[in-house]
Amino acid sequence: MADHMNIVDYRSPVYLQMRELIRSRIAEGIYQPGGSIPSENELAAEFEINRLTVRSAVDILVKEGLLKRVQGKGVYVTGGKIEQDVGDLKGFTSTLQESRRKSGKKILARKVRPAGIKYASMFGIDPGDPVYYIRRLCSADGEPVSLEEIYIPQAAAPRLDGVDLSVFSLREAFQLLNVELKSGFQTLDITRIGTQEARILDTEDNRNVFLVRYTSTNSQDQVVEYGKCYIRGDKFSFRVDYDTP
Repeated sequence: MADHMNIVDYRSPVYLQMRELIRSRIAEGIYQPGGSIPSENELAAEFEINRLTVRSAVDILVKEGLLKRVQGKGVYVTGGKIEQDVGDLKGFTSTLQESRRKSGKKILARKVRPAGIKYASMFGIDPGDPVYYIRRLCSADGEPVSLEEIYIPQAAAPRLDGVDLSVFSLREAFQLLNVELKSGFQTLDITRIGTQEARILDTEDNRNVFLVRYTSTNSQDQVVEYGKCYIRGDKFSFRVDYDTP
């Protein structure tokens, strides 16, 4: 084993030393929350140890909630177990996961653009200030269900670039970046979908779909997220619970 692995105690199992090394790299910011760590083969080659030893170390950190395995993509840093309020701020992806259907997310567009007059007014920033624009497709059991467009001021979540949003939901991303959400507001309408959106959602042109618009504010009462989501009514339904007098 390479001596740059910084072994503290030669009597300590190697996989435990590897676990602590990965943990320290996370603490030092070398491996960022929301990003992936090197593959098992890469880590094994770097430290000249067996790949199964690396896997044992990673498995422990996955059980602790510090890392998250994503099939076909790799291992990602969560920074700790993610706990979220499933009340008013529950996202669409969380709803799919709770329904026990296999949910998927595909990022169709992701860029930084000027806020412009409309979003500058919404977020309380200047028109030239940068905002993240994200367009993604959500699926359930392999079928397209919703198409979402999201706007977030860059200043509200400056390290969002480092979070893989095909792995983490936006609620999880905000938690990873220590952005505390205080409240949210949603509206629900019925609208006719356009040709491009229909093609992406694999449905007919001019079909009626749900349109959900929402905003989220942080603990300083600043709007930090605006989104609109087209949802196929033939694949998803909404429920309202209420107490009778």
